[in-house]
Amino acid sequence: MIVDSAPRWERAADARRQPASLAKLMSALVVVQEGDLDQVVAVPPRAATARGSRLGLREGERLPARALLGAMVVGSANDACLALALRNGGVERFVARMNDGARALGLRRTRFADPCGFDADDQHSTARDLARLAEAFMAEPQLAALAGRRALALATADGRALEVRTTNVLLEHFPGTLGVKTGRTRRAGHNLIVLAERGGRRVLLVMLGARDRWWDAHAILERALAR
Repeated sequence: MIVDSAPRWERAADARRQPASLAKLMSALVVVQEGDLDQVVAVPPRAATARGSRLGLREGERLPARALLGAMVVGSANDACLALALRNGGVERFVARMNDGARALGLRRTRFADPCGFDADDQHSTARDLARLAEAFMAEPQLAALAGRRALALATADGRALEVRTTNVLLEHFPGTLGVKTGRTRRAGHNLIVLAERGGRRVLLVMLGARDRWWDAHAILERALAR
């Protein structure tokens, strides 16, 4: 846990764990760095058949990259994530950019193998690295704004209406929550990064493999912000 930019409490902060959808924080940074968010993206078959959290995209539908980015950040949509990863050269190139970004941020114990965070033997990160990643993510104004959204309405080029809702329960139930991301896979368990602010104090909390992430996060944040 980081309070006002200073580490205050940690346990197994450097243990390697599967990041699950927390990997999408780096994917979002790569998308923003690549730019051209107004580019219209046609949904490829691989994205349309993505499993897990989904926007509900159909093969061949077209949306701006900006809309897909919103769906990935707000609703953790794997179909939107894959459509973005595939748009300019494929997943392998995109993952290489993610790992370049990790090195640039000094995330020495992090390696990405999948843009959406699906479990992979050669993918791992740590709570300490993910805290740094979350700080870089929230430093991007458009990403921080998306991370704080409870819902997002979108539309395909032919007018089909779509909506995603946040996966971050704390945005609705813990006053002062600003973001950032949730994640869950079989190997990772329940992951959460949350940033909250109250009375001028900011707390960033990273939980990996949590047994009861919502109640535990609520209690930890309440205590940290009360001091």
